[in-house]
Amino acid sequence: MAKQDYYEVLGVRRGAPEAEIKRVYRKLARKHHPDVNPGDKAAEAKFKGITEAYEVLGDPEKRRAYDQFGHEGFAAGAGTRGTEPTGGFGGFDFGRVDFGAGDLGDLFSDLFGQRGRAEPPGPSRGEDLHYSLDIDFENAVRGVATEISLQKHSRCEACGGSGAKPGSALETCPECGGSGRRPGRGLRRMAGACPRCRGNGKISRDPCRACGGRGIGFGTERIAVKIPPGVDTGSRIRLQGKGEVGPNGGPPGDLYIVTRVRPHPVLERRGDNLYVEIPITISEAALGARVEVPTVEGTTSMRIPPETSSGQVFRLREKGVPHLKGGGQGDQFVTVKIVAPTNLDSRSQELLREFARLNPWNPRARG
Repeated sequence: MAKQDYYEVLGVRRGAPEAEIKRVYRKLARKHHPDVNPGDKAAEAKFKGITEAYEVLGDPEKRRAYDQFGHEGFAAGAGTRGTEPTGGFGGFDFGRVDFGAGDLGDLFSDLFGQRGRAEPPGPSRGEDLHYSLDIDFENAVRGVATEISLQKHSRCEACGGSGAKPGSALETCPECGGSGRRPGRGLRRMAGACPRCRGNGKISRDPCRACGGRGIGFGTERIAVKIPPGVDTGSRIRLQGKGEVGPNGGPPGDLYIVTRVRPHPVLERRGDNLYVEIPITISEAALGARVEVPTVEGTTSMRIPPETSSGQVFRLREKGVPHLKGGGQGDQFVTVKIVAPTNLDSRSQELLREFARLNPWNPRARG
């Protein structure tokens, strides 16, 4: 069966620069590495193939030979050391693959956030959690105290997180010798957490019945949340220490409440300012009047001066949204819209004609 072209294996074009080949290989290697896909034979075979391809295309001298002779240039006796593996995934000697700046082990140490020997396990911080909270427009402006129900892990109260039955002692894990790490597979420096002690380095012969020896439980917790005035959709409120429990006795993570504000029926928010449009009559616009205007705190009275035009904007100072970081609040802007009366009787029509005769002004005339 003919071998697949190395350029097709990596998904790069012939003539691709070395930096592109390396970048593509890093991406594929991260995705298909056996330590990321334990027990997945297809991923193992894919990783074997892309590594074989990169060993050739990532080396300028080997790449020139491949471009000229193809796979035949790497067959036994062709004058260049063969690169085809002999016996499955273990046939690769990853330590000898040269990337120009360290070996394959160094590359995967970078890819997976590891460097050098694994340090002994110890307390580590728990993961942060995020919770989306829908709130009413008024509560976003004024602030509100509420409670949420959150399902998360927490330290077992029965054993205090040790995993051992109260009164019993912990022992060194015989599987990893207390290191918390299992022997590496494929890449010696890519050892994972010991499956028996889960990275703790200690086990209990008499595990806690409440948590099954895990030291943590999973349940629903009621958490009090105080939403400050001025939040908007996408605002984050941090509750320190309310996230996931920390492994090996480490501190818990934080909980971030992300707010989603429901729209108001008439008010529109832009930043910390509020906007509203209200209708007024022709007589109110011409003669002036006091009208009721909706605000987030209820209705308020606003004076319309005589000779007001439709579309004119008025400002109500400090009737907007409080600044989230304190120090005052925004304003509310009111746009008036003149609405003509409908269903006029004959007398009203006669009065309007008389008004037009007495005031022969054309607003469309220029000058």
